[in-house]
Amino acid sequence: MESSIVDAIGTYGFPIMAAVGLGYFIYYIWVWVTQEVNPVIEESHMTLIDLIDKVRMLDNDLIRLNVKLDMLLQQMDKEDEKELHITHISDDDYDDPADNGTG
Repeated sequence: MESSIVDAIGTYGFPIMAAVGLGYFIYYIWVWVTQEVNPVIEESHMTLIDLIDKVRMLDNDLIRLNVKLDMLLQQMDKEDEKELHITHISDDDYDDPADNGTG
């Protein structure tokens, strides 16, 4: 093997043999990428799309829950205001029997 490489370098020159070697290296890398890496990337791409869809669904659910929570808090505030108003009115209408009207 070494003698054939040495003979080829002697016959064609080092630059030509280096270019052939680099050409084979590029071909090897191209075959490896197309057969090994591309299928994994496509599978990962589909997984990524599924994850993005799930995140969007969760985001929509979170928005809905926030809207419901805001509505509940507003309702509770309205009920508290009504109770405060009713308490205030009933305190004003209350006549203290110990007062005897002298105050």
